[in-house]
This record gives sequence, structure tokens and C-alpha cells, in this order.
Amino acid sequence: MKKSILLFIFSISVIVNAQQQSNKQAKDSYKNPIFAGDYPDPSIIRDGEDYYIVHSSFNYYPGLLIWTSKDLINWKPVTHALKKSVGSVWAPDLVKYNNKFYIYFPANNTNYVVWADTINGPWSDPVDLKIGAIDPGHFVDDKGNRFIYFSNGSYVPLSKDGLSVIGKETHAYDGWKIPRDWSIECFCLEGPKMIKKGDYYYLTVAEGGTAGPATSHMVISARSKSPFGPWENAPNNPIIRTNDSSEKWWSKGHASIIDDVKGNWWMVFHGYENGYYNMGRQTLLQPIEWTKEGWFKIKEGIKTEDEIKKPAGQSIKSNFTLSDTFTGTELNKQWQFFDEYDSQRTTFSSNGIKIKGKGTSIGQSSPLLCTLSDHSYTADVEVEIEGNASAGLVLFYDTKLYTGIAFDKENIMAILRVWQFPTEIGINKKHLFLRLEKKEQVVNMFYSIDGKDWLKTENSAEVSSFNHNVLSGFMSLKIGLSAVGEGSVTFRNFVYSPK
Repeated sequence: MKKSILLFIFSISVIVNAQQQSNKQAKDSYKNPIFAGDYPDPSIIRDGEDYYIVHSSFNYYPGLLIWTSKDLINWKPVTHALKKSVGSVWAPDLVKYNNKFYIYFPANNTNYVVWADTINGPWSDPVDLKIGAIDPGHFVDDKGNRFIYFSNGSYVPLSKDGLSVIGKETHAYDGWKIPRDWSIECFCLEGPKMIKKGDYYYLTVAEGGTAGPATSHMVISARSKSPFGPWENAPNNPIIRTNDSSEKWWSKGHASIIDDVKGNWWMVFHGYENGYYNMGRQTLLQPIEWTKEGWFKIKEGIKTEDEIKKPAGQSIKSNFTLSDTFTGTELNKQWQFFDEYDSQRTTFSSNGIKIKGKGTSIGQSSPLLCTLSDHSYTADVEVEIEGNASAGLVLFYDTKLYTGIAFDKENIMAILRVWQFPTEIGINKKHLFLRLEKKEQVVNMFYSIDGKDWLKTENSAEVSSFNHNVLSGFMSLKIGLSAVGEGSVTFRNFVYSPK
């Protein structure tokens, strides 16, 4: 009996100790991604003990959502830096210079900059730099002169205030030659980012194409004692690359490198998740180390999909959630309209957000969208229509492809790859509850009269092909709330539940 009691106590002790070790490991480590969902082209800076990051925001407005962190793992949103629509925003570069913040970005066949005295804003309207090319990367020489590198390996000088180009474009870097027998999308030099460390300037770029085969994208490093070259390519290029389509993370590239508060170095980059291409490019983080010859490399023995020791820093608490009662006085930071943010369309009250109808289809309606971070989930919303409007809850890729459920004052409608048709006829309700349930790549559609008893329609959709490799555009599947036609739609009590 005594042995049994001792054995029981020992077993409990082992379980408790294992749980404590597990909790400690969870506290001291992280797993990629650090931003799940469509957060591509990360640009990151450290300002003292604070980190800030921004991503491509494409056709979603307000755009350029800035996030902050103390440990590179736990992030909370700060503000959108771009309110005015200027087209599809790609590959921004976040900069702090002379106690001001800047974001340089390409859109609409030119390049823009927005700036602010503090990271919280207010941020300026976009200033047109009146120069083409893409993927601007800001840098400063030893004399304090400002420049921008572009994806073609050329640079231009900037004015002292950073708000205009003041000289000609000069070519300086040709990239790293990719072996011809590798399976890549294209050479596609992209995303130049520069730092100064010791005697050298280090230029980090992407090559191989951001999509296409899983093995396309890669991170390339070069260095020079002058920011204008000549550039010496790293002997260990590519620094990181997906080597085989069996890996968890595909098309790994578009990196920035950064030191933490303890002097350790990290690489932030993006990649597609194997099997979930329609989630877009997700933000990944991996430790790097410097060789005695002065090159950086991925830290030995660590893979992108591993449990990785966390960086130093105090974790911050974030109340960021996709669920939203819509009872505030402004648009919460998880929401963006497609193509434009027209404040005249929206009315905020304790009764929800009222959106004026627009266009004759969901594709024309500039739906209100949020970025999804899970493979499987349910999303519910309470909806009330006025006038001759129709309302929808959809998974939205772009104006030409979306799927989900909608209703007008007479019928419930299913939407299958844009094809919209009545699926429940004669409901005759202006106040309903809509639900989408995504199980991996299959989406089921539901509605409810009272928000308690849910009725599944006969229609479901399969959405694995809603991705860039099929459709182009670099978009991802996002939850969309649409208001179409003459009238308005009030949304309230949006509830997002991961599965």
C-alpha cells in the first residue's frame, strides 16, 4: 500500500514537472508564423526597445497597418498610415530618420512616401516621388545623404526631407546568379533592404519570384564598403530558400534583418504555407548569426518550422481580435475596404455599423474585409437591410472571384465562384444572421432567423484554388461584409471562432 502511494505521488510529480517544463518551453519559445495570414513583404525597424513592422496592403483601405512589439513575437496594431486610395500598395519600407517616421511604397506605376512625427501619427497624405520601379529601400550614406534602392538594382538620391527625388537613377547591383537547373518563377530581383554593420553595408534582396514553384523565392545577401558598390555576393547564398515542396513553408523570401535589444540578430521574411496557399504570404522569423568572415547565415540546426527560442524582450498584451460588435465610433483596425475607404458610406452607432449600398454586385461594392489567421473557423454576423439593398457574408479574393451567402428582402442567395442565385426562396426578412463555416478548404453556408437555430443551405464551396498561382494579383481569401444596391446595410456582432 505504501509503495502504491509513493508510486502515485511520484507519477503526479512527473506529470506536474512535465507540464511545468511544457509551460516554460511555451513561454521561452515560439513557432512560425509570427503573423498568420496574409502579411507579406514585412519591413521592420527597432526604435530603442520597441519594434515596428508594416506589410504590403495592396487594394485594402485604410492601408499600411503598423504593428508594435517588445519581443518580435507578440504584436499589437498601432495605426493605419495610409487613408487615401492610390492603388495597389506593394513592398513598403518603414524608416526612422532624424526623429521622423517614413514609409516608402510603390503603387499605380510610381512611388510614394508618407511621413509622421510620431509612429502613432497623424500620417501625411501620400507624396508622389514621380519615379517608377518597385520595392523602394531607403538608406543613408556616411555623410547623412538619403537615397532609395529599387528592385532593378539602381538607386536615386533624395532631398534632405526625404520627400522628393533630386537626381538621376544609377545602376549598382546585378544580383546573384541563380543556377539554371533550379525550379524558379523568374530571376526577379526584389525588395532591397540595407543596413550598415562595422565597415560594411549589407544589401539583402529577394530573387527567384515570389510565387510559382515552391522553390522559387530566396534571400540573397551582398556587401560593400560603399552603399553604391561594387557589391560582393555572399559565399553562402541563398541565405534561405525552400529546397523541396515537401517542406511546410514555401517561397521563403523578401527578408529584413534586425538586431534585438540583447545584440542577437534575426531575419524577418515571408512564405506561403504548404496546403494553404490561399491564406497568402505569412510573416516568419528566424535567428541568424555572423561568421568570423563577416557574413550572416541562418543559425545552425534551426529550421523555419521548428520550435525556436524566443528573442529577448518583454511581451506585450494585445486585445486584437477579429470579432467585433461594431458599436464603436470608428472602424476598428482589423477592417479594410476593398479599393477605397469612403467615410461617407459608413455611420457608426451603438446599433452597429451602417454601410450604404454600392454597385449592383458584391464585386462592385467595395466590401469591408478582414485578414484571416486560421485554416478552419466559423464567422457569424447579424445583419439588417434597408431599402433595396442586399447584404453578404463572403470569402473574397477580388472583384472577380468570391463565394459565400447573401440575402435581400425576399430570398437567401448562395454565391459560388461569383455565380449568385436564390437558394432559399421567399424568406421575406430584412433582419437575419449569416454564418460561414470553413473546414480546411470547404466552406458551408448557414442562416438564422433568431441567431440561435442555424439552417444550412444546400450549397457549399471548395476554395483551395482561390490563390495567386491560379488567379494572379497576390491577393488572399478574406472575410467580406458587403452592402449592394440602393439602400443600406447594418452589421453588428461579428463573431470569429477558430476551429
